[in-house]
Amino acid sequence: MKNVCTTPLQKSCMRAIFLGLALGALGLQSMAQSIVMSSTTSTEQSGLFGHLLPAFKKATGIDIKVVALGTGQALDMARRGDADVVFVHDLPAEEKFVAEGFGIKRFPVMYNDFVVVGPQADPANVKGNDIVNALKKISSSNAAFISRGDKSGTHAAELRFWTQAALADKKGSGYKECGCGMGPALNMGASTGAYVLTDRGTWLNFKNRADLKILVEGDAKLFNQYGVTAVNPAKHPHVKQADAQKFVDWVISSQGQAAIAAYKIGGESVFFPNANK
Repeated sequence: MKNVCTTPLQKSCMRAIFLGLALGALGLQSMAQSIVMSSTTSTEQSGLFGHLLPAFKKATGIDIKVVALGTGQALDMARRGDADVVFVHDLPAEEKFVAEGFGIKRFPVMYNDFVVVGPQADPANVKGNDIVNALKKISSSNAAFISRGDKSGTHAAELRFWTQAALADKKGSGYKECGCGMGPALNMGASTGAYVLTDRGTWLNFKNRADLKILVEGDAKLFNQYGVTAVNPAKHPHVKQADAQKFVDWVISSQGQAAIAAYKIGGESVFFPNANK
């Protein structure tokens, strides 16, 4: 290589060149060791990723940038090739994503449940373990209900429950869609004394509860399964499939499953690993 440092500061110049090359190499290495994950607001707002992702980085050296959206938006982001891996909770939508060729293979990871929270006075008298009956009472009394209305996994589950109650088009005059994440929906519910369907993880980590409490829980219909899928490079050759697969393999391994089980809020488990069940 021709020596371009011909000034009296040649040695300093050479050091600068080598330092620049070294920093450039480190930068490329850093870029290669990071992936983008599109996921749900519930996994982020529950605090899970603050616990889980440092453990993954320690095991693999790979950083993960999380973009938290509703499940529908998270899957659409991956369809555009803007994510390397998807971690969401809407089984029919996830299976469709794979069937369309955008995902390689979906793996179950963990579960928790949905609950209905509402004002302690419970004006619609919904308390119990029957989600369909609870929605019928909310509708008939025109009680305030905040829906996420954002095509998230929680919103999809809510719409299924309204359909099961034969009330898809008769939710009552108190029904409002916020088009927002789980945390903002709970904030609206707390400030207005409305009922809200939420995943338990976000609720446990939610600090601004005001007068809200859990009123409906324990119905088998409220089961909430999460899955992980690496984006298919056949659709988007630029995705970091190898590193994405490392996360998939880790989170369903005994090490990743133990990390999920170890995450608790106030001594209460937030998610329950079930990759091997």
